[in-house]
Amino acid sequence: MRIRIEDVAAAAGVSMKTVSRVLNSEPNVREATRQRVLETVEKLQYKPNPSARSLAGQRSYAIALVYDNPSRNYLMEIQAGVLDACYSHHYNLVLAPVDASAPGATAGIRGVFEHFGPDGVVLIPPLTDDPVVLGYLQEHGVPFACISPHSLADRIGVTMDERAAVRDLMAHLVSLGHRRIGHIEGHRDHGAWEWRHDGYREALEQAGISYDPALVVRGEFVFESGVRAANRLLDLDDPPTAIFAANDDMAAGVIRVAGERGLHVPRDLSVCGFDDTPISRHIFPALTTVRQPTMEMGAEATLQLLERIRAGDAGRMVEVRHALLLRESTGPARPSGATGS
Repeated sequence: MRIRIEDVAAAAGVSMKTVSRVLNSEPNVREATRQRVLETVEKLQYKPNPSARSLAGQRSYAIALVYDNPSRNYLMEIQAGVLDACYSHHYNLVLAPVDASAPGATAGIRGVFEHFGPDGVVLIPPLTDDPVVLGYLQEHGVPFACISPHSLADRIGVTMDERAAVRDLMAHLVSLGHRRIGHIEGHRDHGAWEWRHDGYREALEQAGISYDPALVVRGEFVFESGVRAANRLLDLDDPPTAIFAANDDMAAGVIRVAGERGLHVPRDLSVCGFDDTPISRHIFPALTTVRQPTMEMGAEATLQLLERIRAGDAGRMVEVRHALLLRESTGPARPSGATGS
């Protein structure tokens, strides 16, 4: 027999209204009461009826994750965090791909609300800064939270100091004796490409190394662009001894090209990425990278959004910390003139 909210209220010794307020994470409920209700919900394995909640509160109790991001690894990590936060607050998750570059981008975002009617939206790059998407949400008063937006003004969600993270990563390469360090940029629609490129330039300046435009190649945050960029860099008359790719997918492409050319990583070429997505641990050698806590960022952005939904002026921009993960793909710079075999 299906457990009803009345059963939870009776077992916890509170009113149905109190149970509802606890499940909706509303304020002004004593902590002891909140814990008693949550323990009862867990004990009875009560599952709220989404239709009944929607009718009672005039909400859909759904959050939309709106994205247009080519990196599947990054998207999956974010999605897992968003889903975890939604589940813990009894919300449903709607996945809503929107092609921001298409002429009908506005129609695409409008269709999300016409079909699903979510209470709010979590945006990931590059949509965090897309004027069409942001314009629609602001015009229609839709609550939204951003992950890694380029502009932090009047935004809630989560961010990380990516410039500082890249400076730490580059300092590691410099400490290993590398002076010719290639860089594969990310897609220009993402704020991350600029932050990571700036961190690269700043680190070179701090180390007293001249910036060489020939060592910087544009990528698109996908594996295939890492392959193309690596071939360009390794075809140089004086190729780099290390390559920093702006994400793990592109770094995996670099390692693929190195292997095809008979280069040993890291003896002949050091490679590092950014994000610490699963591919960084699944390839060989395992990838030195920056851990951007993407799963936690998805969860935190969702929690800030839920705060905004409950109170229109609530929510804030949370900054998370990065970590440098040193693995087998980086090592001392090879002697000048040495080649792979």
